[in-house]
Amino acid sequence: MSLPSYRERLTTRIVTLSIVSLVLVLAMIGGTLWLSWQLQGAGAAINDAGSLRMRANTVALALIERQDMPASALQSQIGQMNATIDRLRHGDAARPLFLPDDAGVRSQFDSVANAWHAWLEPDAQSGDPGAVSRYLRALPAFVAGADELVVLIEKDNARKTAWLRTSQMALGAIACIGTLTIVYLLFLWIVVPVRRLQEGLKRIRRRQFDTRLQVETLDEFGHLTAGFNRMAAELQTLYNHLEGCVEAKTAELAAQNRELTALYEMAAFLNQPNDGDALCRGFLARLTRQFNADGAAVRLITEDGQVRLIGSEGLPAALLQDERCFAADGCACDARPCQRVGLTSVATFDIVSQGEKLGAFSLHFEGEHTIPASEAQLLEALGGHFGTALKGRRLAALARQLAVSEERNLVAQGLHDSIAQSLNFLKMQVHLLDAATREDRMDEVREIVPLLAGGVAESYDDVRELLMNFRTKLGSGELRRAVDESIERFSVQTGIAPQLDYRDEGGLPLPPDQQLQVLFILQEALSNIRKHAEAQHVYVTIVNGRDFSLLVEDDGQGYDPDEMAVLGETHVGFHIMRERAQRLGATLLLTGAPGGGARVELVLPALARQAA
Repeated sequence: MSLPSYRERLTTRIVTLSIVSLVLVLAMIGGTLWLSWQLQGAGAAINDAGSLRMRANTVALALIERQDMPASALQSQIGQMNATIDRLRHGDAARPLFLPDDAGVRSQFDSVANAWHAWLEPDAQSGDPGAVSRYLRALPAFVAGADELVVLIEKDNARKTAWLRTSQMALGAIACIGTLTIVYLLFLWIVVPVRRLQEGLKRIRRRQFDTRLQVETLDEFGHLTAGFNRMAAELQTLYNHLEGCVEAKTAELAAQNRELTALYEMAAFLNQPNDGDALCRGFLARLTRQFNADGAAVRLITEDGQVRLIGSEGLPAALLQDERCFAADGCACDARPCQRVGLTSVATFDIVSQGEKLGAFSLHFEGEHTIPASEAQLLEALGGHFGTALKGRRLAALARQLAVSEERNLVAQGLHDSIAQSLNFLKMQVHLLDAATREDRMDEVREIVPLLAGGVAESYDDVRELLMNFRTKLGSGELRRAVDESIERFSVQTGIAPQLDYRDEGGLPLPPDQQLQVLFILQEALSNIRKHAEAQHVYVTIVNGRDFSLLVEDDGQGYDPDEMAVLGETHVGFHIMRERAQRLGATLLLTGAPGGGARVELVLPALARQAA
């Protein structure tokens, strides 16, 4: 369908069409209302014109019966007659009532009104005896004139009624034709452009991106059609390049996926508990496989600042003897030895950990080979992961060495505080025994021998206690059992039964490592009591609440705090307990007085407690 070229806006056309339709409808409705009003007024005029006959006859009766009726009754009838004629002459818009605007009707009304005012009303007003007969002779002509007036008004009313029917039929026809016209125009203006756009969209969905719609109007749908054409052109351009873009994006995603896979596999491998050699071999094997290298090597910076080759993959033995081919400190070097064996391309990347350079690794290729920027970035990331793994293993080795050193220190301190003193005492007694034997002082010999036997027994008990302490291993929630065993062993060694108050006030169990440290502090405190306190009573209180606390008290000979402060770390037992409390993150309070016993109080706050 070919549409005309409309330059008006669609909204303007719709508003104009609506206004024209409204004006036509209002005009037709106004015409029918005017005709109805005319018919109503003419109907009232027919009633009043018809009443002229009745009122004229009533006046005649009043004249005939004048002697029997009061004069006011006759005047009333005459006044009503005059009032009716005046209403017909001037009309009454309130009723409504008025004569049709027709010359014949007006002429007939004037004739009837003149007949009344000229002939009948004077005779009705006159008291002459002959007036009644004159009135009665003129009455038929007046009644005939009134009838003629009624007929004329009815004819005019019939004509207007026909007009009303015709206008109503015209209004119905105009309503039907107008509705069809509006529907047709709206169909042309809205439905047709929308269908064209829908058809264009269907063709776009079928990927016919060369679809173009003709812009036939300059209204809103014209702008939409132009926008549709622009969209189709852009889609056509994009679709023409879509395949290449998809291939490029697919290749990019595949490369990224390979990089992520390589990074994940390398990270998973580096997190395995391998030694240094296995770590280097696995790292190089994965590098050569991932990047299609013909060889690879790893060199690390030693503690003396030298760069040493520690691992290689796929490199000939002759090349390994000449390390000039490999990068040193990240710099390129003489690659002629590599070229002689066919490895003409080499790429070097740093091995770093937290900004610290640990060494470098190199990839070797036969023939010319250029590493893309994305692969270079991945290799740098792998170098960082490899450096972090090496650094972690070095730190783990240092941590193990530190733990061994700490345990050795604790063993040395325990030996110094117990067996060393006993051996020193035995050494002195042996010297005294030797001197007494040479001088044959048997009484002295008999006194020294029991002391030697007691010193050996005490040293044996110290060794057993140390072995017991260092072999102790606790599981979660086994602290109470270990405490009971330590107190039982102390009771067997000293003959003193400590009073234990173990209160569990809702606190969670300590983890095994913290339990072990608490147990060692308790054992050290009991060992000091056994060796030095000469106590009669020992009290042990353990409270496991929000905070964990351990309290060991005795009524022994005590000690001088000032003297202990002067001794400092030379008193190995106190020093060991302080170290263990520091390792726990707890506070340790050691108090005592000469002759007043001693007190060891350990408090592990809630913030320092670990979950079991």
